[in-house]
Amino acid sequence: MMFRLYDVSRTGYYSWRERGASRHSERDGELLGAIERVFGKADGLYGSPKVTHALREEGFVVGENRVARLMRENELVARCARIYRRHAGLNRFFGRIGNEIRDKEATGPDQIWVGDVTYIEVNGVWRYLAMVMDLYSRKIVGWSLSRRRDVSLSLTAFKRATRKRMSTSGLYFHSDRGAEYVATKYQDWLKSQGVIQSMNRKGKMNDNATMESFFHNFKAERLHRNEFMTDKELRATVSSYVSFYNARRLHSSLGYISPNAYEVKAA
Repeated sequence: MMFRLYDVSRTGYYSWRERGASRHSERDGELLGAIERVFGKADGLYGSPKVTHALREEGFVVGENRVARLMRENELVARCARIYRRHAGLNRFFGRIGNEIRDKEATGPDQIWVGDVTYIEVNGVWRYLAMVMDLYSRKIVGWSLSRRRDVSLSLTAFKRATRKRMSTSGLYFHSDRGAEYVATKYQDWLKSQGVIQSMNRKGKMNDNATMESFFHNFKAERLHRNEFMTDKELRATVSSYVSFYNARRLHSSLGYISPNAYEVKAA
């Protein structure tokens, strides 16, 4: 009766429904990628309300019910946060370390490095990947992969970078306010190498936008729709992508040449 009333065929109606569902699924897939990024960035602590708020701050027009549904369907369940206790020393430390590179521009290699940590699933369990990038050329100069997100993960990535580049004195290193970058062990090691530490301003995730962009591209270009059953598979993928990224991937911000070519050209 409804088909006759609106003068549409049964076949045409169901074809329209299938097309609509497909477009809706595509949008869900795109949104899920953003949800996973925010969830991972918060180390799995955010529930749907905070994830929704973070997405809206990035410009997404999305409702909390939709975010909650996607998180539930993909088993993104927030871990219970530990009871918060004030720590005067930690608060003073954060107040001491500001965004030291905000008004600075890298005019050559090894002047400003940036770093961050992301999460990747291997056989149903999270693995953590720390990266260090030279802000001048966008070259990845060090990385480390681990089952634990701790100071050793980030420090290993930085030490590998220093062995390759050989020079750290007077270098600025910028990161977000992750606990691994706040750790005394990390702070003391940077000081011993003559490195000036810099951190995002409170509530300003875009202060480290270059690293955020790298992780977004890496996941879209290598991890999307791939499943890893072993650490060896993931490590090989990371290594392959870093080699491709440094040697062959073209960057619009570098005049459409690779990071390696940009450093050679600058030299």
